[in-house]
Amino acid sequence: MKITVVEPLGITEEQARECTADFQKRGWELSLSRTRPENSRVLQERLMDADVAVIADLPLPEETVRNCPRLKMISVAFTGVDHIAVSQCRKQGIAVSNSAGYSNESVSELVIGMALSLYRSLPECDHAVRTGRTRSGLTGRELCGKKFGILGTGAIGKKTALLASAFGCEVLGYSRKKEEGPFQWVPLDTLLSESDILSLHVPLTGETRGMIGTDALKKMKPSAILINAARGPVVDAEALARALKEGQLAGAGIDVFDTEPPLAPDHPLLSCPHVILSPHIGFATEEAMVKRARIVFENIRRWADGCQQNTVC
Repeated sequence: MKITVVEPLGITEEQARECTADFQKRGWELSLSRTRPENSRVLQERLMDADVAVIADLPLPEETVRNCPRLKMISVAFTGVDHIAVSQCRKQGIAVSNSAGYSNESVSELVIGMALSLYRSLPECDHAVRTGRTRSGLTGRELCGKKFGILGTGAIGKKTALLASAFGCEVLGYSRKKEEGPFQWVPLDTLLSESDILSLHVPLTGETRGMIGTDALKKMKPSAILINAARGPVVDAEALARALKEGQLAGAGIDVFDTEPPLAPDHPLLSCPHVILSPHIGFATEEAMVKRARIVFENIRRWADGCQQNTVC
């Protein structure tokens, strides 16, 4: 069986070999790519003779899947799989597993970091010192005592709730199915209207696409801040930009966009005040990359042993 890692996983080759030490004993061939495929042709070439593919956030379209007759399993080095042609995989009987859980800590810590940075105006503070200014006009706010809203109470949402609680926040949470956790479950309208900080942790689906648009933003407090480290299209970027420019919202921390950075120069959020933008780094820590690799390769072992885990299809 040939296993092809079609793009780098953010770990060293030595770490990759440690994670796959038993593959050779099982008679499996492992191919590690040191660069991302520069185009669809190169991606296709790398996958042509693969029985198992490992892919991170690189789009895998239907056409590519159709042209991979040997492919039997895809281990996705990512939590979300909206970039994978899952329906085509189902048609061809290709198993797909994701890497749920690897970035719980990394994403939730980034969310808290963005909240602190927005509340304490850290980019503006840095600029003030570098340009010979004082702290005038830079009085901040504290997380303690604020209502911290979690939209999407899965593993990352719950981890974020625990961290917010540690800062003394009152944590509110909403998911379609009412559940218990380190938060008080409230209806969606209540979450929108009462949260001082609203953090998004929902997957991208037909239901969640554009979920935070003009209507939802109007329900939020003018003093509230929005943080999105989930999926870019969950938020209507144009509507968010208008809300920020018109003072309907106090600030935003955005790590995900409709397309992967680099962004177009005319992207609406680039000209907005009180916004912290990061180039989709929520999952990207040294620790998370190692956790991810371990899950990715364990997915393959479990599938080969007839007990697939982290099953998407």
